[in-house]
Amino acid sequence: MDDSASGPARSGPSRMMMGAHSELLGGDAGDVAYPHYLVNGRTAEDPSVFTAKPGDRIRLRIVNAGGDTAFRVALGGHELTVTHTDGFPVEHTRTDALLLGMGERYDVLVTAGDGVFPLTAEAEGKSAAARALLRTGGGAAPAASVRPGELRGRVLTADRLRAAESAALPARTPDRTIRIRLTGGMATYDWAFDGTPYAPDRRQPVRAGERVRLEFTNATAMWHPLHLHGHTFALTGTSAGTGAVPRTASATLAAPARTRRSSSRTPR
Repeated sequence: MDDSASGPARSGPSRMMMGAHSELLGGDAGDVAYPHYLVNGRTAEDPSVFTAKPGDRIRLRIVNAGGDTAFRVALGGHELTVTHTDGFPVEHTRTDALLLGMGERYDVLVTAGDGVFPLTAEAEGKSAAARALLRTGGGAAPAASVRPGELRGRVLTADRLRAAESAALPARTPDRTIRIRLTGGMATYDWAFDGTPYAPDRRQPVRAGERVRLEFTNATAMWHPLHLHGHTFALTGTSAGTGAVPRTASATLAAPARTRRSSSRTPR
């Protein structure tokens, strides 16, 4: 078939990705092979450089602004202490690396060592990475291909975090439970809730002041970040860890008259 008969001719390489796999994500790691992965708009070959002094206490605010990529993030030679997620304080948790879903934000603290260290964001399951550099002293920067050993150490996922007392929802039995099954597949790309495509009039009404538990079961082979607009919610439990099938996550939310905005994901 002549492509010109059905529309403008296509140019450039296909960016569709097949076979991106991650055990951490439970299988499929994404559909798009991007030509570059960036930190603050710069490539790994020409990275941003952050300067500090040895011993400085540094807060890193890390945002995954990607649309199809989960990132595994580590700072070479350093341990990370997670203090906040999506702007809300959590019990301080130490880790070597952390997993960021699309739209997630983490605040972490590090105590700077002496030297030049790669801050690497590995595109999970895609054999590529973004990076920046932390420089506190002299010496040559590591090559762009270098991957910190911390990426293969302890990897923190959202189910390990606990809200700090100041941010925790008060203990209360939910007024109702809404169960939603994530459905669809790669063959027809028909992602949906309970097998029904999105429609503006398809709603789950709740009343102001209710405590609602949402239970999501991911019956697909795809890792699905979720975002709940206009509400603060707490991830209250997951089944089957991060990678097994099927995977269920529970989120409890309060529905007051005035609400805050937060985002998170369902671990797999």
